Amino acid sequence: MTTVTSDEQKPHQEESIAPAAAHPLQKWLLVLVVFVAGAASLGVEMAASRLLAPYFGSSQFVWAALIGLILLYLTSGYYLGGRLADRFPRPVVFYLITTIAAFTIGLIPYISRPILLWSLKAFATYSASVFIGSLAAVILLFAIPVILLGCVSPFAIRLLLQQVGRSGRLAGQLYAISTAGSIVGTFLPVLWLIPNYGTRFTFLVIAITLLLVSIIGLVASSAGPGGSGWHPREGKQARHFDKKSLLSLLLFIPLGLEFLALGGPIKPASGTDGGGVLIAERESDYNYIQVVRVGSEMQLILNEGEAVHSVYDPTSILTGGPWDYFMIAPYFNRPPFTPAMVHRVAIIGLGAGTIPREITAAYGPIPIDGVEIDPTIVELGRRYFAMNEPNLHVIIQDGRYFLRTTAQKYDIIGIDAYQQPYVPFQLATEEFFSEVRAHLTPTGVAVINAGRTTHDFRLVETLAQTMHAVFPNVYIIDTARFTNSIIVGTNAATSLSDFARNTAMLTNPLLTSVAQESLAFGNIREEKSRHVFFTDDRSPIEQLIDQMILDAIRSGDE
Repeated sequence: MTTVTSDEQKPHQEESIAPAAAHPLQKWLLVLVVFVAGAASLGVEMAASRLLAPYFGSSQFVWAALIGLILLYLTSGYYLGGRLADRFPRPVVFYLITTIAAFTIGLIPYISRPILLWSLKAFATYSASVFIGSLAAVILLFAIPVILLGCVSPFAIRLLLQQVGRSGRLAGQLYAISTAGSIVGTFLPVLWLIPNYGTRFTFLVIAITLLLVSIIGLVASSAGPGGSGWHPREGKQARHFDKKSLLSLLLFIPLGLEFLALGGPIKPASGTDGGGVLIAERESDYNYIQVVRVGSEMQLILNEGEAVHSVYDPTSILTGGPWDYFMIAPYFNRPPFTPAMVHRVAIIGLGAGTIPREITAAYGPIPIDGVEIDPTIVELGRRYFAMNEPNLHVIIQDGRYFLRTTAQKYDIIGIDAYQQPYVPFQLATEEFFSEVRAHLTPTGVAVINAGRTTHDFRLVETLAQTMHAVFPNVYIIDTARFTNSIIVGTNAATSLSDFARNTAMLTNPLLTSVAQESLAFGNIREEKSRHVFFTDDRSPIEQLIDQMILDAIRSGDE
């Protein structure tokens, strides 16, 4: 009787983990699926942010919730994938997992639509439980596919593992391949698919690509050596798995039908007075955009639709909204201040050109530099909002970068880049307001459009107090239409009485009308406090707005 020594057992133990995918074709297919699954996981995350933006916005809070939960799902998938791989170390099981993941990814835009519409209605009525519940439901849409995608890498490692001594190298290679796929999944949707074809199309492209490689893997694992369905003596078992492969091909039918439904709008019109008529809809690199007709007005709606960003009415110059008040901001200067003293204007957050249209009508063809980061908004402004003033110079650029790279001085610098309800923090800090003041003429003014509710002015007041740390005097006007307030900072030392004295001498009917409206109903007041709430290093502006939203939900304020 021969005795096997412990030293002789060691190499045998290393080889005891038999490869479930020993055939070269199986190896390459597994590597391909790992790459595609890595791309799908990040592609789903990038597309998910755009799916949520028209309804919940793209705030730091929404991004944190999305990223955090997807990481949780991936973590669950890594654990589950390892358990399943040890229990069912067969390629067919692996490919069934990725097939189901692909199919559920393809269902996301279809299933999400009624939930998103429900959330839209919930937010409009400030129903806290429904709003928060629908946000959770939308995030949960990604649980099943992302968990299944998380199963891929540990399962593939188990299938390809031949020697324990090489397990580290194999795991490193597969995770590198998966990460390379994630890089593709990050840039391909952002740079090509979403801007050119839309979010729903992007989900379907991801789903069909993953489904295609999964079905190829199913067929190969069922029919060839190394697949758990192949056995030289048991043709019936092979045919059994062939039927599964054929059945998985049928999943292309519902995904194909979804392509036919891509032509509908992403969500209903979000204009005033019941929503209006949807004229155009775009997904740009920066925003979800709607052009909506309400009566004789054309309205520009962005993202979650909580604010109107531009208005064009061919029958009227004035809108009654916050844009009108930019024209009368210089009259907080020391008297006598006349319209002839306004020579050049900059608007950061041009939108569809409502402010330049009004300023041109009031002051004539003075040079106006309009800075807008989103070229799609500019395109729609020229097409639907008559943004064709010859004195308007459109600059496609970030507003803060523009200020840092221009030497021009302005009599009015208007900031209307705040996307309700959230505010880009970098355009609300002490450092930003210092840059604005550095580009003003001696009698120049900075004008900001800030959102609020009927009774909650916390955002307005904190912005005004931060501005007052930079400007000698800061004033606030509440607008006649919409729940907005205009904040004006003067480069020169001024007083509240200067506005009434200057506007009393105006003869231009547009300027006179807005000035009288401001004096009668605008609750014009001076901000006396100086406190820096927001800096480039610390700007808790989203937390402040979240508190305002929650308080509005509790009180029913609007």
